[in-house]
Amino acid sequence: MILADDNFASIVNAIEEGRGVYANIKKFVAYIFTSNMPEAWPFILQIMFNIPLALPIMQILAIDLGTDIVPALALGTERPEPGIMDIPPRSLGERLIDFPLLLRTMVWLGSIQTALCFCGFFYLYWYFGYSDYFHLPRPDLVPYAERLLTRDGYVYILATTIFLASVVTTQIGNAYACRTERTSVFTIGFFSNRLLLVGILVEVTLVSLLMYVPPLRRIFELAPLPLHFWGVIFAFPPVLFLAEEARKAFLRRKERGKAFTGGAQ
Repeated sequence: MILADDNFASIVNAIEEGRGVYANIKKFVAYIFTSNMPEAWPFILQIMFNIPLALPIMQILAIDLGTDIVPALALGTERPEPGIMDIPPRSLGERLIDFPLLLRTMVWLGSIQTALCFCGFFYLYWYFGYSDYFHLPRPDLVPYAERLLTRDGYVYILATTIFLASVVTTQIGNAYACRTERTSVFTIGFFSNRLLLVGILVEVTLVSLLMYVPPLRRIFELAPLPLHFWGVIFAFPPVLFLAEEARKAFLRRKERGKAFTGGAQ
């Protein structure tokens, strides 16, 4: 470390900045790892239970190389989390991708995100009358559902479309969930990271272009999503975000309890 001035407080600022950079890298990794779960589980469930593939390869590329890029980069611009200097120095042997990170992203957040995306996928089949493993339409909707199925598998294409859109919208909740590790996002403010707001606008615009612009729609095998389905999938981000806020609140309460017990001793 080289001091450019004679103020030793610069050391504290440098350490805080270094900790912030390290934390932001973990936020970036957490955001990406979480979205890997709804990308992987459609293939697993198709192999195990013969469920129609909910997310084809081209749509995975649309997520990884398109909608996820700007929000992920925005997490790298987060300011150091409040209280970051109160954390003891990390061990020299600590890995960037450790077990707690994998547990939080791939088991906790990833499972919630995958479940929400499949809720949208199954809901669409149910909406069009397929209530028994996608094969037996409800009697009252048989003519309507069969008419749609004659259009090159329109119901299936629309189901994959809503799954893709659900991944994108749940990534909004995931981005906010990944902004902090302990502190509530309500504390740091929803609009304090302006680049993240831009990223959310970019990803929603991009997925809309893929669905509603005919040439892109054909390339990515999508269908124009009826507007009322957007109300369903935009209910998903708060579920993911609030679940993570509840987990953070539990951890903060647990840490305060340990501090109180230690002080009493």
